[in-house]
Amino acid sequence: MYMKHESYPAALLELVALANDAVRQIPPLFPLASNVAVNPFLGQTQETLAVTSARLARVAGTRITPDRAAFAQKLASGEITEADLRDALASVESRFDTPSFEHLQAALGSETAKLSPLPTVADLAAEVSGIDWPGLIDERIGAWAASHFDQGQALWQPNRAGGAYSAWREFASRDLTPEIHGLKGFGAFVAGTNRSQWRAIGRASEALGVTPEAASTAFHRWLMTLGGWAQYARYLLWQAELEGQTDTSTTELLAIRMVFEEALFGLYHEQIADRWAETIAQHEAPITPTRDLVIDAVLQDASERAQQRKLAQTLGARQPRKVEGRPEVQAAFCIDVRSEVFRRALESQDSGIETIGFAGFFGLASAHKAAGSDVTEIRGPVLLNPNVCSHAAEGAQADLNRRYTARAKRAWGRFKLAAVSSFAFVEATGPVYAGKLLRDALGKGHGSAKFDPAPKLDDGIDLPTRVASAKAILGAMSLTSNFARIVMLAGHGADVTNNPHESALQCGACGGHAGDVSARLLAGLLNDHAVREGLRAEGIDIPADTLFLAAMHHTTTDKVSLFDQDQATGQWAAQIAQLKTWLTSAGQLARSERAARLPRAKGANDIARRATDWAELRPEWGLAGCRAFIAAPRSRTDGTGLAGQSFLHSYDWRADEGFGVLELIMTAPVVVASWISLQYYGSTVAPGLFGGGNKLLHNVVGGIGVVEGNGGALRPGLPWQSIHDGEAFQHDPLRLSVIIEAPREAMNDILRRNETVKELFDNRWLHLIAMDENGDLAWRYTKDLEWVAMASAEISAMAAE
Repeated sequence: MYMKHESYPAALLELVALANDAVRQIPPLFPLASNVAVNPFLGQTQETLAVTSARLARVAGTRITPDRAAFAQKLASGEITEADLRDALASVESRFDTPSFEHLQAALGSETAKLSPLPTVADLAAEVSGIDWPGLIDERIGAWAASHFDQGQALWQPNRAGGAYSAWREFASRDLTPEIHGLKGFGAFVAGTNRSQWRAIGRASEALGVTPEAASTAFHRWLMTLGGWAQYARYLLWQAELEGQTDTSTTELLAIRMVFEEALFGLYHEQIADRWAETIAQHEAPITPTRDLVIDAVLQDASERAQQRKLAQTLGARQPRKVEGRPEVQAAFCIDVRSEVFRRALESQDSGIETIGFAGFFGLASAHKAAGSDVTEIRGPVLLNPNVCSHAAEGAQADLNRRYTARAKRAWGRFKLAAVSSFAFVEATGPVYAGKLLRDALGKGHGSAKFDPAPKLDDGIDLPTRVASAKAILGAMSLTSNFARIVMLAGHGADVTNNPHESALQCGACGGHAGDVSARLLAGLLNDHAVREGLRAEGIDIPADTLFLAAMHHTTTDKVSLFDQDQATGQWAAQIAQLKTWLTSAGQLARSERAARLPRAKGANDIARRATDWAELRPEWGLAGCRAFIAAPRSRTDGTGLAGQSFLHSYDWRADEGFGVLELIMTAPVVVASWISLQYYGSTVAPGLFGGGNKLLHNVVGGIGVVEGNGGALRPGLPWQSIHDGEAFQHDPLRLSVIIEAPREAMNDILRRNETVKELFDNRWLHLIAMDENGDLAWRYTKDLEWVAMASAEISAMAAE
């Protein structure tokens, strides 16, 4: 009944390479504990939006640009102008089927066409049999994967010896579900496959007639059917490669999916052979965007140009404050768009307040152990390995007490979930929880966030290394002179409850954790007398009366906690008291601004309650609305309301000798911001493929992700409630505009040395614009290190508005 063939080694090696390439097309899905934003198009950055649209139309049947009605509405309202459309059209690559302006106009009056992916064998088998084979495969792989990849949520753990494919063979050879639905002999068929996933892929490819020319997108198509499971396996590879190792879980999942295809092809061969041969021929064809897909990419580009004009107009009307002499307070916040609202509110309190934007890990990517724990948390960007190790500094007895408490909590949790006691637990303890549920329902179940004792760097980091780190960080912050008496370093985090995606609201630059550890580590480093002496020898003279004070900006409530207990602050008591007053007033202003946008928020005073309400679907909007990244002196954006839509990184290129700081900005914060921006983009334009689904239907699986309902594939990306308020989108899907005040030649040199970053700009996953000495958006990067002056049509449109 089933065909059993082996590929020759040379052909198999070619398929191995193609399978590994297909794996690179899949973005990683980080687990819930560190659920950082990921660019869903990470594997396609070497392609343009139009080509990626064609690829994803083939392998997923998904459109990755907004509906044309959204563009037509923007044109009708004047948000997009005819000049925007013509400029975007002029930039289309000549190798495509280039539309005319009349084609654009006609497209804006038409409905968005529906797309269908190339069928799998399971799809074809379902058509001829009436059996939902894709759904069955999705459910059976999901049931196995939830157990195999479990990170400790389940008390009973499966045998994982030999890897994913070996574990699945053991499971599937005993699973009668496919046979009950009509796939007779499937268990024996699985048991008869080779134990090597590579041999299984080779055999299935030969049985299915998958040629090397077809394999690239055929493999990608099968991986896409696995949803978040393939993406989580890709994360395992990502982490392994950071440590100089490798992981084959993704290709093992591909082998599993292909074994199902091979078995179904053997069962339905006579009915579907011809259609499958046509599908293979379509996979063999080069990926080429249709005119319609090119039109959609042009409309997207025009929408982004329109927003850049609006930003240019906003910046042109700014009224910067004048901070003369020594500032009263310098407050460094993360570049996160949520900080922009609070920075503006804080600056309005006093003309002597100066704010700074810097990546929220404050240059100290730490492998941190919290109090009473041996678990190492990576508090830094996922693009980097940690550069320091740290731990919570507390006494041995306090540490032991924490461990006892944690063990008791774990034992209670295991008793609650255990197979024998779980049902009796509800009956025996249910009344005890009634009061807690009532308090939580009223938003009164939680107090203020609690923090560990002050963290400290592990021993072994010598003084010269600490001085060098301090110097590099201050230089990157453009803070090397004129220090205030109080320099506040504010990490950020979100206080929410009953939210599996909580880590997604934390600091992306801290690996999905809050930024308190990094801020406190840096404050301790810069308050160290020996480090200051070393910095003085390096030309950075920090006055003796300057205190670096760590803080935590709670983005859900816009409250700021000061860690003034970390060091003796007696001589700064008056300044700290004044700072607390300013922070309180600024928080009220920020909450008032944010409340106007949050559904059902009853003014600024209602914000704190929402954060502790376990039934609240939208405690905050996170980074919804992000659209620009600006690296320039604060004077270029000061006095300007940017509506919490811009990442703001302080940067003065005149003080950046050798442009080392500029290179750091372009290769780290810009890339992290692009991941955030494109995750929101993907979750908005393709929620079925890249979105997290409906929060109301979520179930946590294995501690690593969520499914909608009771099974199937993991849902990656952002939940629907993170981008939509129930009536309209709260995120406008725009690729990020990166505005940098620096010489174009310096930026070109950096792009020349960093090909992956250059790809992002060359293929317009990001826009790069140079700001001139007047703070105006003056030059647009096109491609291959070429720039053009911002078009006269754009300038005319700005003047006319």
